[in-house]
Amino acid sequence: MKQFDLYVNTDSDSHATYPFFVDVQSNLLDGLNSRVVIPIASAQDAKAFPKNLCPLVEIGGWKYALLTHQITTVSVSFLTQKEGSLLLNRTDIISALDFLLTGI
Repeated sequence: MKQFDLYVNTDSDSHATYPFFVDVQSNLLDGLNSRVVIPIASAQDAKAFPKNLCPLVEIGGWKYALLTHQITTVSVSFLTQKEGSLLLNRTDIISALDFLLTGI
């Protein structure tokens, strides 16, 4: 698993609300049995959130928003369906995390 890898949310109860997760945990912590992830929702559902907190990304031709303020952990076994990578969005993701944690 690599930082900024994108995974499909395979949980049937929450998939409609959060279809994807992006792994934001450092690659240096691969030995842990959990990963820190940010849920991703339709950009339409995140209109009211500040863009510096919830940056927009494109996945499969559709706009989505990272819900950085809902950062969470999941078991490694939950992340089974890799969809791609958001490495090209690294700067926006790190900036959103920085804004969440420091307000800057």
